[in-house]
Amino acid sequence: MTLTPPIHPPPARPLDGRTIVITGGAQGIGRGIAQAVLGAGGRVCIGDTDADAGRAALEEWNVGDCALFLRVDVAREAQVARFVQRARSHFGPVHGLVNNAGGTDPVNGPLEKLDLREWQRRLGASLGGAFLCSKHLLPALREAAGDGGAASIVNIASTRAHQSEPDCEAYAAAKGGLVAFTHALAVSAGPGVRVNCISPGWIATDAWRKPTARRRPGLSRRDQAQHPAGRVGTPDDIGALAVHLLSAAAGFTTGQEFIVDGGMTRLMRYD
Repeated sequence: MTLTPPIHPPPARPLDGRTIVITGGAQGIGRGIAQAVLGAGGRVCIGDTDADAGRAALEEWNVGDCALFLRVDVAREAQVARFVQRARSHFGPVHGLVNNAGGTDPVNGPLEKLDLREWQRRLGASLGGAFLCSKHLLPALREAAGDGGAASIVNIASTRAHQSEPDCEAYAAAKGGLVAFTHALAVSAGPGVRVNCISPGWIATDAWRKPTARRRPGLSRRDQAQHPAGRVGTPDDIGALAVHLLSAAAGFTTGQEFIVDGGMTRLMRYD
């Protein structure tokens, strides 16, 4: 008797009924991920320091109880603990965490003039926040995994973990740390919780800000041509991969980094 592997069509709503916590989820890449999760049938709890952006996102989405905004500074453990507790009491089981919060300005100035407190602040906003949110949400994720859910953490790093411009040491260190944190936590949290990392390249977020700061991206032909894909990325590009990694379809994928940059880091240039 020959056993033929069956053909399984992918689910139309791969995150149906699942709750995903997304830090820095009110604007930019975080908002793109949140909208992708909602489009995949999931519920989202977005945490952000910008309350105006958070409230605007909920109003524009208009999805009722499927979305919750909570103000949180992920570098402060007491706030993170309250954030996680409120998310769990509102939604119940939590199936995924996206550690996206972090500074958007990579430039720290000359290293010899960089204050230690500023160095620590920059690392705390990204790497420290991912540690704190993972620490406080892991029990909930393990519970979801035990109930048969696909529990997953997705860290948002950057291609700057692998390449740099001058005076960006703190940002590069934080994002490089996130890549290493990803594979370390994947080993510790498995097999119940999968942990992966997305490293975006040039993503145009101008149209993904709160309404008062929103504008069309000012991109030149040269900007687009730097990418073998032919264009600069959008938050939708990151959201699509995040949904896959958060879903059961990625059940055999953990401890990995995925570079999403339109091929820019693979393009050899001499000009």
